[in-house]
Amino acid sequence: MDNLSDALKKLKITATDSTADSLEGCLDCLLQALAQNNTETSEKIQKSGVLQVFASLLTPQSSCTAKVANIIAEVARNEFMRTPCVDAGLIPPLVQLLNCKDQEVLLQTGRALGNICYDSHTLQSQLINMGVIPTLVKLLGIHCQNAALTEMCLVAFGNLAELESSKEQFAYTNIAEELVRLFKKQIEHDKKEMIFEVLAPLAENDVIKLQLVEAGLVECLLEIVQKTVDSDKEDDIAELKTASDLMVLLLLGDESMQKLFEGGKGSVFQRVLSWIPSNSHQLQLAGALAIANFARNDGNCIHMVDHGIVQRLMELLDRHVEDGNVTVQHAALSALRNLAIPVVNKAKMLSAGVAEAVLKFLRSEMPPVQFKLLGTLRMLIDAQAEAAEQLGQNVKLVERLVEWCEAKDHAGVMGESNRLLSALIRHSKSKDVIRTIVRSGGVKHLVSMATSEHVIMQNEALVALALIAALELATAEKDLENAQLVQILHRLLSDDRSAPEIKYNSMVLICALIGSEPLQKEVQSLAFLDVVSKLRNHENKTVAQQASLTEQRLAVES
Repeated sequence: MDNLSDALKKLKITATDSTADSLEGCLDCLLQALAQNNTETSEKIQKSGVLQVFASLLTPQSSCTAKVANIIAEVARNEFMRTPCVDAGLIPPLVQLLNCKDQEVLLQTGRALGNICYDSHTLQSQLINMGVIPTLVKLLGIHCQNAALTEMCLVAFGNLAELESSKEQFAYTNIAEELVRLFKKQIEHDKKEMIFEVLAPLAENDVIKLQLVEAGLVECLLEIVQKTVDSDKEDDIAELKTASDLMVLLLLGDESMQKLFEGGKGSVFQRVLSWIPSNSHQLQLAGALAIANFARNDGNCIHMVDHGIVQRLMELLDRHVEDGNVTVQHAALSALRNLAIPVVNKAKMLSAGVAEAVLKFLRSEMPPVQFKLLGTLRMLIDAQAEAAEQLGQNVKLVERLVEWCEAKDHAGVMGESNRLLSALIRHSKSKDVIRTIVRSGGVKHLVSMATSEHVIMQNEALVALALIAALELATAEKDLENAQLVQILHRLLSDDRSAPEIKYNSMVLICALIGSEPLQKEVQSLAFLDVVSKLRNHENKTVAQQASLTEQRLAVES
């Protein structure tokens, strides 16, 4: 260790005017000491103050530059050395060195920057602002034959790509072409995996998604799927999952998705369809998710329903009813829900038996499956009176909905259950449906829904309650009273923050409720007339008109 102390002293005193040979000797001594005991040597380097000297040695002209960068890379492996490296002003000269041509200098510089900025979003952002991304992409293209440099670039990309600010800069480079070109040359699983780790975060950006599609990544991914689908090797199974997951991610971009759909005639779309009947759960999942992603506009949805995709999804669901794969169930239900959005698809899907296929999963105890099941049924019955009436009289369904309306641990399931209960009434306008829901204890949940923080849910609840009051007031009277509906309506009408449509529907409901003697007494006791009178001057004309009508009705009844 005496040699180390001497080397540190000599470096500090003579760095600026030493000969290259004597400097190299000192640097070799430091590297040797770091190899023997990195932590202890790093502490001595920090205490000696020699880090500040390194900044002046990091020049492209110096023959010692690669060794200096190597030393910095080694000391920065220790977390406690990263801040001292930053404080010594090492980042700017290191960034400048990324423009030099010497491959060893580039390698050690990349390592040094990577280690200094490891796990620090602040420092990584600083590197991005200093323009390292276009420089590194250019290096990858120039030095793609150098395995060590290529790996250094990929590690850097993997770290930087996690930052949102990096993706815009990456989008202005030819990173997509470079990565796809590099990917095509790889044979080893580890190397492919390294590129995948860069592709996944980059592919979250819609511009880069399209660039990757145009660069031919999809063809590479389909080839991997084809080669690995029947393999039971661990590496192949992992590669199949990564490739199919990435494929689904690429379809999340509107432009990239539409490019691959090609009016439903695209070879990629056809290949993805072939995954659904596969025996691989991973491919079934990816296939269903891909269809859910393709089904993000009406044109695609209509084409897919007309070309038998619904049947394939129902067959897939059928394979997973008993002890099925939850992720596959969730994905297939997601796809069916999206396909059911266009008006012209609803009747076709109902005729195909989608509602019956979905109802098989009523027993599921998995909230993600419950959530998608509810959403699919709600989409299917929208403006479909016959289907809403049929489902609304299905006691098992209604009882399950009422149960899920109390699933406080799963807000999504609870919200969707309430919305479906309301939808069954609103779209069927059926006394039988209302009676089924009242008997199953659903009224209190609809009243509670009227207090939701979401205006759309409040509105749906108020319209459903108005239909209950208009069609089956006597049946629901006790439940409406117990749920304190009149008090809730008073609050909604008194609250200046209530949306105009909420005020309007609350008044419509009040007019229907006064047909019940006990509810009318509540309305009178809360002085509704005063609240409604104030709304006659409301800025919304529809609300003002309804206020006048409600006031007249209340005056007559009192």
